[in-house]
Parts: sequence; structure tokens; C-alpha cells
Amino acid sequence: MMGRSQIWKGVAALALVLLVCSGSPALADDDVVALSGDSFEKEVGQDRGALVEFFAPWCGHCKKLAPEYEKLGSSFKKAKSVLIAKVDCDEHKSLCTKYGVTGYPTLQWFPKGSLEPKKYEGPRTAEALGEFVNTEGGTNVKLATPPSNVVVLTAENFDQVVLDETKNVLVEFYAPWCGHCKNLAPTYEKVANAYKLEEEVVIANVDADKFKELAEKYGVSGYPTLKFFPKSNKAGEDYDGGRDLEAFVSFVNEKCGTSRDSKGQLTSKAGILAHLDDLVKEFLSAANDEKKAVLSRIEEEVEKLKGSSARYGKVYLKAAKSCLEKGADYAHKEIDRLNRMLEKSVSPAKADEFIIKKNILSTFAS
Repeated sequence: MMGRSQIWKGVAALALVLLVCSGSPALADDDVVALSGDSFEKEVGQDRGALVEFFAPWCGHCKKLAPEYEKLGSSFKKAKSVLIAKVDCDEHKSLCTKYGVTGYPTLQWFPKGSLEPKKYEGPRTAEALGEFVNTEGGTNVKLATPPSNVVVLTAENFDQVVLDETKNVLVEFYAPWCGHCKNLAPTYEKVANAYKLEEEVVIANVDADKFKELAEKYGVSGYPTLKFFPKSNKAGEDYDGGRDLEAFVSFVNEKCGTSRDSKGQLTSKAGILAHLDDLVKEFLSAANDEKKAVLSRIEEEVEKLKGSSARYGKVYLKAAKSCLEKGADYAHKEIDRLNRMLEKSVSPAKADEFIIKKNILSTFAS
């Protein structure tokens, strides 16, 4: 027979289970609260104002807004009088219909104590949204600003950074009052973020209004003007490509020999050296007694390499030696191990290292 203390322990345990399973009526996804049909009126129209994004997961404009909206949510997370929320209209169609949503994303402001929304029609940037929420909600929240990866150039450091023959440097000449420059700024920051781990690539800008002599020296007459200074041409060359992120990434990859996507992730081409791939094919097809001779040729080629190519070459050489010592299955097993490592939480630099090694090993696994 159970004692009284055991009974109370059982009741407490059951209460804890019920509390955990009942969950919260609104789920926090990062710093933006995800609302459902059940939780909407429990959170919105209560004792705080609410900005709600009605979105669809497949919507391209919604995906573009997402990082800006997350930044907004992060900034207002501790503001008790304001809620930053969102509703998945694919999942909660009737709720979106109720509030007249016909396109995505739709942003609506619900004042404190009201379920009568005001549609937001302004720019879809964190800065513009933050200003709107502060005005409507009576708050004075400053947006959380992450450190920039764009290198700021001045008259003092311009030559040191741009004329460095070990670096490929993209420079934006801008003016603080220029509307086109302001529009370009978030995209340019994303370019800098994409290449922040590339030691030989620099994404920079210079206030040409403040440092007029630099603008004059490089023939800048309008803003923004973008010039590329590769290792091999420090006179600079005009950048005439598109002003969207994909165009910038394509340009940098082509000119600098990098292999990044628009999010800064390495592609399957990263680390691959075509002339060493030819030797790998010879190595794989050679008889066992001939492999050492091909390995020696790989070693000779690697010794000629410089910069990042030299780092990649060492990975090729180590992979060839390991394949020779551990057998034909080595590359497959090592790729599997690296895939398992990449599924874990690793630093961006370590992820780069693993991806490059995996890409090179794939040439030995074919």
C-alpha cells in the first residue's frame, strides 16, 4: 500500500507532466512569437500592442523579410508593451482570411486592447519597422545592430588595405545622403558576411563625401560607385554588375577563385584544384605498385602552390597518402565521418575546414 508521501509525489509528477504537455499558447520561434488560431486572441488585442506578419512558407518576399523581421523581434523582445508575432497562413488559413489577408507578407498593427488592425505599408527593413513600432507602441527601442563585416576605409588606411597585393578588394564609394547607397547598404553587408572567412577577399567602403580626394583620384563622379582591386591590378577596375546579392557573389567567386553561396556557405567546388584532380584520376587507376610514383608527382605539384591553393594541396596530398596506407574505402569512410561532424554544432571556420576536406575526398571516392 502506498504511503501518503508517495501519493503526493505521484500527484506532483502528474501535475508537472500536464504542465509541460499543455505548453504555451504562443510558441517562440527565435525572437518572433508564432501564433495560431487558438492563441491569437490570447496574445493580440490584450494589454500590449502587436505587430503581426501574416506569411506563407513558400513566399519569396516572406523569405526576404525573415532576417529583418527576426532582427526586429530580437530588438523588441524585452519590450513588455509590444509583441512582435507572425502567423503561418498555410497552416492557419481561416485566421488569415478573418483579417483580410490576400497577399504575403501582410503586416498589421493591432493597438493595445483592440483587434481592429492597421495595415503597415512602409519599407520592409528592420529600421523602418522599428520606427513604426516605436511610434505606434509608444516605445523607444533601439535596434540591435550586429558588428559590420564591411571594412571602413579612410585616407589613412586606404592604401594599406586596397593596395595590398595579397588581397582582392571590392570598394564601394558612397555618400551618406545618397538614396541609392542607403538601398544598397543591407545587400552590401550581406556580401561582406558571405566572405568574412575568406582571408584573401576584402569587402570595403569609403565615405567619398568625406574623403573627396580619394573619389577624385579614382574618377568617382556618382554614388554609389563600386571598384574592384584584384591582387593583379591595383589601378582598380569598375564593377558594372548587378546590385543584388547573387550578382555580387557570382562576381567575387569568378574574380577571386572562391566558392561561396549567398549565405556564405562553401559550395561543392570549394577546395577543388582541376590540375590535381587529373593526377587523382591517374592515382586511382594506377596499379598498387605504380601509385607511389603518382603520389610523388602530386607532392611535386603541391610544393608549387601558394596561398589558399597551397592549403588545399596539402589536403589532396594527405588524402592520397591515407588512401595508399588505409585502402580504397578510406575516402568513403572519412566522408561519412565528416558528414556526421557537420550535423553537429560546429563553428563556421571548422565547417569550412570539413567541407573543403569532404569536397577533396570526393575526388578520391569516385
